[in-house]
Amino acid sequence: MNTIAIYTLTSELHDEQAVAAVTQEFLGSLQIQYNLRGTDYADYGSHTLDLIYVRTGGTEGIFLRLLPQLKAQSEKPFYLLTSGKSNSLAASMEILSYLRQHGSKGEIIHGNSEYVRKRIDILAKAAEARQRLQKTRLGIIGKPSDWLISSHADREKVRQRLGIELVEVPMQELLAESEKLGVKNEESLSGALKIYEALKTIVERHHLAGFTLRCFDLLTAVRNTGCMALARLNSEGIVAGCEGDVPAMLSMTIINALTGISGFQANPASIDPDSATMTFAHCTIPLNMVERYELDTHFESGIGVGIRGFVATGPITIFKVSGDLQRSFIAEGELVRNESKPDLCRTQQVIRLAAPADIAYFLTQPIGNHHIILPGHHKALLKEVTFDFV
Repeated sequence: MNTIAIYTLTSELHDEQAVAAVTQEFLGSLQIQYNLRGTDYADYGSHTLDLIYVRTGGTEGIFLRLLPQLKAQSEKPFYLLTSGKSNSLAASMEILSYLRQHGSKGEIIHGNSEYVRKRIDILAKAAEARQRLQKTRLGIIGKPSDWLISSHADREKVRQRLGIELVEVPMQELLAESEKLGVKNEESLSGALKIYEALKTIVERHHLAGFTLRCFDLLTAVRNTGCMALARLNSEGIVAGCEGDVPAMLSMTIINALTGISGFQANPASIDPDSATMTFAHCTIPLNMVERYELDTHFESGIGVGIRGFVATGPITIFKVSGDLQRSFIAEGELVRNESKPDLCRTQQVIRLAAPADIAYFLTQPIGNHHIILPGHHKALLKEVTFDFV
């Protein structure tokens, strides 16, 4: 649950009774739940979101005296809330300028009540998502597929910046679990569900919140696919990615921390720059994203079980972070229609991007081939989660 704490900065030159009346009116207009801490900064940094409400001008010196304590208690950015009354905006700008000069991050939260309320909501949700990511364990079952030549990750940066530990799990461990369940050469749905059980055992054994699977090895080893297993596990809250793509798994994990949905890992199949539309496709999709689904074979191999999922048309967001966490791509658009062409991976989505200029990214500087698609417009939230490491 989000906990929002509001601390105050007030010049002694201002009448406290008048300032208190403005405070009550301003904070009341925001219609948010918060804990007003006043001038007691002893627990600063311990909440989901800590705001410093600059109530008046003339508070720059007070902040400067507090700064060593605040920096010792928290490494988070400084969020300066202001109503603009009593020269508070001017003081906030002076404080933020000083912070920037000395290498600290911060932001002034100022505007009408609706803007301020929405901005605080985004900041709180993003902070909560970052907290969820801390000490998360993600598995790499097998190595990234041979064709994913750009889709690896910097383990140390992932640990430092996201708090995520990447755990290598040998493919042979999954194959051994599958053999115990009698999966080999069982190309039916029954065999696909046994792969699901084997993967669930791996997840529990290694205490994983998610994983990415070198899934194409299953085609030759057991004559079946992981498509149904990944679809089910994602719908159960366990992030499950394909082809050993670690950056895609990280992107799905960030999305899951924010929305509770892993997102659809897919690769672009075609692009029409003139209409800013793209077709994305893959043979699995989280079952909690679809209105309905059909079973088919895996596209490339023609064996096992693939998923053809149909998602409600409407707003979507496309997201991807790079494995070194130096870049991210976020674009909003509309899911125009689902398709069922025989010459593509089974789940197919035609998407029109809201900003046609975003098409250039895919043709000039893509972050690998897989991208993650999730329902709804979430650009502001995703930008907030990723701003401090890209």
